[in-house]
Amino acid sequence: MNDIANIDEVVLKLLHYFITYKGYNPIVLHGAQNEIWLEKINSDYKIIRIVTNYIHNDEQYDFDSFKTNQILKKVKKQTLCVNMNVLNIFLNLGDNVHFKEVHNKKVSAICIESIDDLNKYDFIKENFPDINENTDFKEEGLDLFLKITNDLNQKSLEESKTVEKVFKIKKPIITYSIIAINIIVFILMYILGNGSTDPYTLIKFGANYRGSVINHEFYRLITCAFIHIGFMHLTLNTYSLYVIGVQLESYFGKLKYIIIYLFSAITASLMSVILTDSISAGASGALFGLLGALLYFGYHYRVFLGGVLKSQIIPLIIVNLAFGFMMSGIDNAAHIGGLIGGFLIAMAVGVPNKSSKSDIINGIIMSIIYISFLLFMAFKVV
Repeated sequence: MNDIANIDEVVLKLLHYFITYKGYNPIVLHGAQNEIWLEKINSDYKIIRIVTNYIHNDEQYDFDSFKTNQILKKVKKQTLCVNMNVLNIFLNLGDNVHFKEVHNKKVSAICIESIDDLNKYDFIKENFPDINENTDFKEEGLDLFLKITNDLNQKSLEESKTVEKVFKIKKPIITYSIIAINIIVFILMYILGNGSTDPYTLIKFGANYRGSVINHEFYRLITCAFIHIGFMHLTLNTYSLYVIGVQLESYFGKLKYIIIYLFSAITASLMSVILTDSISAGASGALFGLLGALLYFGYHYRVFLGGVLKSQIIPLIIVNLAFGFMMSGIDNAAHIGGLIGGFLIAMAVGVPNKSSKSDIINGIIMSIIYISFLLFMAFKVV
């Protein structure tokens, strides 16, 4: 059995290391007493669980495992994560507990009484090679407590400033510009053509059409996103772009936002070429791409947007897709193509302060594969 003073010291050192050096974030959980849960989704160990509760015997240890699995189910729902590798660090096991080191793809468990005990576990040294170096403090007692709490507070302050900067609404110049272009093109279709519902005028202004695209009029894959069929179509897409675009432009920044919008528009148009043979136009494919990018962004900032994703964004996508399948005249192929494209290109451009280099590289590779597949299928089908 470990004494309370020593447990507190070990906990502080572990928290300092995992939060300050490894970027883990605490999870607030109900029903998890005398234990601390830390989360970092893009890590090999997505959950670090530090258990200070005194576990007297094997029965209590087995119950702890059962309780942990129940809490883990809640965490998976909160973080929208299916597979979670967990590292349990027990600090206060009784002599009657027949503890054995656990190390597999889903759950790992170690028991330590001091920081030095971490050296007993090879997989810990392999996954966290700097843990001993960064948990070795010259300070002791109160000085150690002040040092660690000060560092943790500083880290929290820096994170708060970073999050505030990301979520601060900036002037949405790109979104306003896209809206302006859509309106200008709509007006010109009446001035220079026969209106926004006339097939000849739609083709003339760059609507998406399979026969024209395969004749090397590739510009239609982009221009069609700025053309709308009827005033109601323009109004709905303009409003949706204003609501979604303003936020996403602030989150990703102007350059990344442009890339997301145009890539989504192209993938939406290509999917439409593959699955439909009618004239199509509108910003809705690109808008679904923005929703896909918002999904990816929200997943990384789920502490702030997790509830919005589950209660608003995901239902909005499902309802709109379902509506598209039930109603005629709606290019759901473009919606699906844009949604997937937006999600993948968001991974490629990276979420500010969250995406790792490997995430971005994977996103670039997957985006290239996706658009290559669409190009291949578009021309193969035709």
